[in-house]
Amino acid sequence: MTTYFTADTHFGDASLVQRRRQIFGSVEAHDEALIARWNTVVGVADEVWHLGDFAADASRAHCAAVFARLNGIKRLVRGNHDTNRVLELPWSEPPVESARITVENSKGFALRLFLSHYPHRSWPGFWRETRHLYGHTHACLPDTTRSCDVGADACDYRPVDLTTLIARLDAALQAPEEMAARGLR
Repeated sequence: MTTYFTADTHFGDASLVQRRRQIFGSVEAHDEALIARWNTVVGVADEVWHLGDFAADASRAHCAAVFARLNGIKRLVRGNHDTNRVLELPWSEPPVESARITVENSKGFALRLFLSHYPHRSWPGFWRETRHLYGHTHACLPDTTRSCDVGADACDYRPVDLTTLIARLDAALQAPEEMAARGLR
C-alpha cells in the first residue's frame, strides 16, 4: 500500500475550468482527465488523503459518480468548497478539518505530516521535523523546505506519493519564515 496526497480536484467546477484549467476544454474533459490520471497512479489498496475542494458546483449525483470511479481508500481534509454533497460521500473515515499523521517513506522511516486544506506559516510539530502538506493555493505559493501544495495544479493533476513530495521539499530554495529568520533551512 502506498499513501498519496492531492487537493483541489474541483470535480464539476465549470468556472474553474474556464478560468484556470482551460487546457481541458470542458468540465467533462477535465473530470475525465483527472479521474484517469488518479487511477493511473493509485491502486485499489492505496490510501489517498484529499486535502480539500474535492468538487465545486457539482450535483450530489455527479460527486457520487466521480467518487465511485476513483481508486483507493479515500480520506478527506475538508476544504472551503466541500459542502454536504462532498462530506456525505463514503470516505473511509469522517472528514476532518486537519490531520496529524505519520507515514513511512520508501526506506521505512516514519515521517510526521500536518495536513490541512490551507497553507500555514507555522503548524503543529513544526520544530519537530513535521512537514506540512496543503492545497487551496492552486500552485501560487512556492514550496519551502518543510511545506508544499499537493493540489492538482501543483502536481500534474494527479495524486502524488510521499517520496516525490519529500524530493520536492528537499529541493525547495526557500525555508519557512520562522526558520529562515534564525538562519536555518
